[in-house]
Amino acid sequence: MTIRSMHAAATGEAIAKMKMKALSYSFSAALIIRVVSQYCLGILWDWHIFTWFFIWGNYNNAAIAGENWFWVIEWTPAFIGAGILVGLNTAISFVVGEVIAYGIIGPALVHNRIAFGTAIFEEGDPGYEKWKGYINFGGMTGPAASTDTPSPRFWLLWPGVLLMVAVSFAELALQYKVFVYVSKAVWRGSCAAINDAMIKLRKKGSPFLEKQGHQNQESLVEDSAAEHELVKWWMWFPLLIIVIILSCVVLGVSFDMPVGMSLLSVFLAFFFSFLAVQCAGVTDITPLTAASKASQIVLGGATKGEGWPVDHAQRLNLLGGSLASMGANQASDLVSDFRVGFLLRTPPNQQWIAQGLGTIVAVFLAPALFVLFCKAYPCIIYPDDYETCPFLAPSVAAWQAVTVAITDPVFPVPRTSGIFSIVFAIFGVVMIFIRHYAYTGTWAKYRVYHPNMMCIGLAFTLPQTQYATAMLMGAVPAYYWAKKKPHHFDIYGYAVAAGLIAGEGIGGVINAIFQIAGIAGPSPYGTNVACPGDAC
Repeated sequence: MTIRSMHAAATGEAIAKMKMKALSYSFSAALIIRVVSQYCLGILWDWHIFTWFFIWGNYNNAAIAGENWFWVIEWTPAFIGAGILVGLNTAISFVVGEVIAYGIIGPALVHNRIAFGTAIFEEGDPGYEKWKGYINFGGMTGPAASTDTPSPRFWLLWPGVLLMVAVSFAELALQYKVFVYVSKAVWRGSCAAINDAMIKLRKKGSPFLEKQGHQNQESLVEDSAAEHELVKWWMWFPLLIIVIILSCVVLGVSFDMPVGMSLLSVFLAFFFSFLAVQCAGVTDITPLTAASKASQIVLGGATKGEGWPVDHAQRLNLLGGSLASMGANQASDLVSDFRVGFLLRTPPNQQWIAQGLGTIVAVFLAPALFVLFCKAYPCIIYPDDYETCPFLAPSVAAWQAVTVAITDPVFPVPRTSGIFSIVFAIFGVVMIFIRHYAYTGTWAKYRVYHPNMMCIGLAFTLPQTQYATAMLMGAVPAYYWAKKKPHHFDIYGYAVAAGLIAGEGIGGVINAIFQIAGIAGPSPYGTNVACPGDAC
């Protein structure tokens, strides 16, 4: 609808200019604040409210506890823009998850000595007398990642991961009718294709295949594309075979992955691609958590009896699982693009060529950006520096948790965390079934208030509460904006959100370049004023 409105004969050009102007302004503002804020993070980017109260109280009150539990306000344009896009339900669910995890359960764990923190300043360190109450409850390495002395974050990670996995599988299970329909369609199409091939080769078909491949013409959706506009098999099939062979070679040479395991990963990628495409088409939610974690479980079972060292088994599990997850993700995105093309009556072969050209650029640009960020922030690829890294990547912790749980001979989950994880996952599945079946008839209007269990689970794995609050800061104004001036929001809302997200992204690239050049903030250029521990 957005593309059509921009190309409407009378008003399209004017609306397009308005959208582009809004996007440009928001993009510029987000880029500037992302670059400039690094020189004064405690004022322009992160508001450590509880630290301020602690400093104003002459370093002698309990306000530092709020800082210890990660309660910070961050003016991140990307997540404010994300809040505009996802709406109130998702944003509120995210905040509620953070409150439950790091406002209620976490402090209760520490109070009852089930989980533990580590002092950031040790006796004798400069600033110890001022900041001796500043504690890290987010440890993920060493004693903090053990069953005896877990950190609150490590303890809460497992309920969050299991909830997301259980909820994803519940969502998939509820779409069983779609999968039955798809299975029938695949069988019918295969029979018809084989029968047509037999007729061409032998001048004679199979009555059985002809019957099985018969399609009721009334149930067909008319294809707007002519025969010469369709994507032919020779345009993709040879490339697919080359990609599979190259994947096996690269995984085998670089990571010592057996060909059989590589092919199993490719098969899982195909299998979960079909599931992800169908689920995304019905619910607009791509079940990547279920796909990735299920593939890890399958591959974990395949590697159990091989007798490999734990680190090698974990590496292969991650590689195979990521291959399956990437396949499902790319398939869902690609099909979504082609669905838009179908609605706009775009010739599929032209869109296929455009997608291919974009991919050629991306396969060089994406690794280059990754190398740039690794050079600027080496902690990205060094686990020992993970806790102090500016990029904490919560999904990385989830992948690591599942990999360790599957491959480690000693089950690393604290017993209390494991019990709560099971109960929490059951509760999440029940909530999914309630959302699916309860809101019918007069109750249908209350569906929008049902909590998003996936966001609540994500909050348990992400102690950086500022992202949830930033999304809420975007979602609340957007809600009233859309309610009071819906036409105005339709024109500007998504453009502003897109500009905020893109602006921070490009600003992050500029910051990485500044980091490599040695001119990044806050040290030696800039200030750490208003930051906890006198450093941001």
